[in-house]
Amino acid sequence: MQSRGSSSRLSTMAYRSRIPTLLISMFAIFASVYVAGRLWQDAENRVYLIRELDRITGQGQSAISVDDTLKIIACREQHKKLDSLEMELAAARQEGFASKRLTETNGTYTRRGPLLVIGIITRFGRQNNRDAIRKAWMGTGAVLKKMEDNKGIVARFVIGRSANRGDTLDTDIHRENRKTNDFLILDNHVETNEELPKKAKLFFALAADKWEAEFYAKVNDDVYVNIDALGATLATHLDKPRVYIGCMKSGEVFSEPKHKWYEPEWWKFGDKKSYFRHASGEMYVISRALAKFISINRSILRTYAHDDVSAGSWFIGLDVKHVDEGKFCCSSWSSGAICAGV
Repeated sequence: MQSRGSSSRLSTMAYRSRIPTLLISMFAIFASVYVAGRLWQDAENRVYLIRELDRITGQGQSAISVDDTLKIIACREQHKKLDSLEMELAAARQEGFASKRLTETNGTYTRRGPLLVIGIITRFGRQNNRDAIRKAWMGTGAVLKKMEDNKGIVARFVIGRSANRGDTLDTDIHRENRKTNDFLILDNHVETNEELPKKAKLFFALAADKWEAEFYAKVNDDVYVNIDALGATLATHLDKPRVYIGCMKSGEVFSEPKHKWYEPEWWKFGDKKSYFRHASGEMYVISRALAKFISINRSILRTYAHDDVSAGSWFIGLDVKHVDEGKFCCSSWSSGAICAGV
């Protein structure tokens, strides 16, 4: 009886000892499969990364650094996001995205920001010009507000401060602005003819900070604008992220100090002394990305003697679409023109 009991206990103990062994074996098998799968996946990733790096560098080397690995992984993720965004953009275009913007330009503008912000560059002693513009196309009070709400177009007179801050020149502008509320006053800019290029640069920078518009325009205070035609024209360029629109021109660079259009930096324009192609300063338009570029880099973007040349120089080295738009040639008085100089 004792022998039979001992055998039973031994069998039970052996059975119990086999259970942990079986569990451990199963766990080891699963772990092996998991590790093998991860190693296979990592091997595929390594092969892909090495091929990508070799393709990019063209060196044909199989070594790859940690930094390069991280960069390529990040690049793969960005490609996935880009593919997704491109699909969304294609769907939006099929729904008539551009035509909807055009309809809203002619009807009620309901998007988050304006279509266009117009900066009318003005000076002290030019109230008659400003009043003529208000009467001709800009309006005041409720009319100006309606243009902003219905057409998505904001217009402001842009002016700096007097060299003698607080004098009658400044107070006259503040008095006029209290009546019309249509000025963008550049507090950090002293109003002089020589500083006009810096004034235009500061306008674009501050306008980009203040309004999230699709486009920004610089206009002189002796130019009349057809607002409806301008809005319709700009709506056709909404698909261009970096666009520079104007009456493109070139011209002679004058090196004689006594000349009216003297350019102190004339030697930078080469032996033939000819300006690069740029939009006429009477009126030109840039897209939001370019205005943001000016805002971010305002402290290092240099200016030349003329604001139109200065603006052209900022964009000449960028991936920008230059649009030579004859309707922006304000001095030509051509049929269908958007603007007219007086």
